[in-house]
Amino acid sequence: MASKLLPVTDWIKEYNIKSFKSDSLAGLTLAAYGIPVSLAYATLAGLPPQYGIYGYLIGGIFYAALGTCKQLAIGPTSAISLLVGTTIAGMAHGNLQRWCEIASLTALVFAVMAIIAYLLRLSGIINFISETVLVGFKAGAAITIGLTQLPKLFGVQGGGNNFIERIVTIFQQIPEMNTIVFIFGISAIILLIVGEKMAPGRPIAILIVILSIILISTTSLAHCGFKTVGVLPTGLPKLYLPSIKIRDVDGVLPLAMACFLLSYIESISAGRTLAQKNGYVIDPRQELLALGIANAAVALGQGYPVAGGLSQSAVNDTAGAKTPLSLLFCSAAIAICLLFLSGYIQNLPTVILASIVLVAIRGLFDIKEMKYLYKINKQEFSVAMIALVGVLIWGILAGVLVAAMVTLLLLLKAASKPNVAFLGRIHGTRIYTDMARHPDNEKIENVLIVRIESSIYYFNVEYIKEKILEKIYLEQDSIKTVILDLNSSPRIDIAGARFLKQLFVDLKARNINLNIAEARAEVRDSLRSENLETLFGHISRSVSVDDLVVRAIQNKQ
Repeated sequence: MASKLLPVTDWIKEYNIKSFKSDSLAGLTLAAYGIPVSLAYATLAGLPPQYGIYGYLIGGIFYAALGTCKQLAIGPTSAISLLVGTTIAGMAHGNLQRWCEIASLTALVFAVMAIIAYLLRLSGIINFISETVLVGFKAGAAITIGLTQLPKLFGVQGGGNNFIERIVTIFQQIPEMNTIVFIFGISAIILLIVGEKMAPGRPIAILIVILSIILISTTSLAHCGFKTVGVLPTGLPKLYLPSIKIRDVDGVLPLAMACFLLSYIESISAGRTLAQKNGYVIDPRQELLALGIANAAVALGQGYPVAGGLSQSAVNDTAGAKTPLSLLFCSAAIAICLLFLSGYIQNLPTVILASIVLVAIRGLFDIKEMKYLYKINKQEFSVAMIALVGVLIWGILAGVLVAAMVTLLLLLKAASKPNVAFLGRIHGTRIYTDMARHPDNEKIENVLIVRIESSIYYFNVEYIKEKILEKIYLEQDSIKTVILDLNSSPRIDIAGARFLKQLFVDLKARNINLNIAEARAEVRDSLRSENLETLFGHISRSVSVDDLVVRAIQNKQ
């Protein structure tokens, strides 16, 4: 039980000096990566830069004890940072203190939701937002994030509250572009990209940050219009509950829910990828508890919602992390920086943070996956485009919800019109498959074999009935027996059972026998509860389609 609630008690038993060396190096590497990235993401969230560092510092400590993925790194992510920033903008009314309090409150509400989901065993919640929706969402988020960072790259003010306004504002301000700032930022982007290719998994960003601070601090570049991060508070974050209450902020509950869903989906996706690569499995339910406790702690430490991001986790894994102890080494390194080195960060140009973000979001825009969707399934491609456009027009929260609703509507549409297959026998066998896909199958004379490839519910019974009667009509009254193969129908509701009862009566009036084959256990129970055995006789699990075909042929003779 202890290892279930605290996975650390399981892997710590086999810990050795080799793992210690690997984890310590990985932790230092992750800190070097995480500090500049978290500073950049905090600006996306509209918060003081140190708030991003607090997320890495505190979140990693608690995830290390509770999480089941050994390489997952917990901290701010670009998507959640943008969601927090754009949503809280309308709640804080320009008050920075209120903005910070709402951000921390969001993390706390997130934590409560995650813990409740853990207690209620709702780990399947991840399945409500499809991979297709995420493809479009990430692309839309990448474009939106990019637009928020371009003004810093160009050295202009920027502005606008939505996609169109931001584009128009940027084009209007391009003539005012600070060329030196722009060249500085482009140079940083080139170095980051080249560094990723030449030394993958290495903290290239921290080297660029250090170099840029030295240049701004020791050369005349400081007088060329560079905006800098400014003074960061020295020391560790103070722990206290957000002073603002849920009732004081309209919209914090849906914001927290959106952050929770995105965080859980992103964390599970990254965790499963890393676990598969390293030969173990994660516990999705335990991840709910780990994320909940980590975000509760972050909320107490003045942070905002955190997640297990794939990019930061990939850095941790590539650097050699063997256990979650690497997160503790990372937190220790960050704590030392906050205590003794925060004064050096004040001359960090914000264009460097923008460059880091612009390079980081490249992975969000998956062109290959979009081309694949377009080629394989136009409907799923449309869903991805709806998510993308929705994020651009209505924002991240509304865009994801709209795309998720469209997905559910498409699923309902598909469920309301299931495939009704008419079967024929494969020559020389007792196996029956779809005649439409295999026209060379043997057609059984006077027998119509129907396979309903879905559950039978109130909203699809009319469609199923129409397809069966239409087929009987096309056969010009040659059908004497209809066999329903229910092997592909896992469930049936009361309306479905009554539909079969009425179909039996209607076909009987046409001198057509209706038989049921291979009904599953739950379906048999539902049919018996509606007394269908008084019409069909005993509904047995052992009666196959072929048994009923043989019986129909013998009766005809």
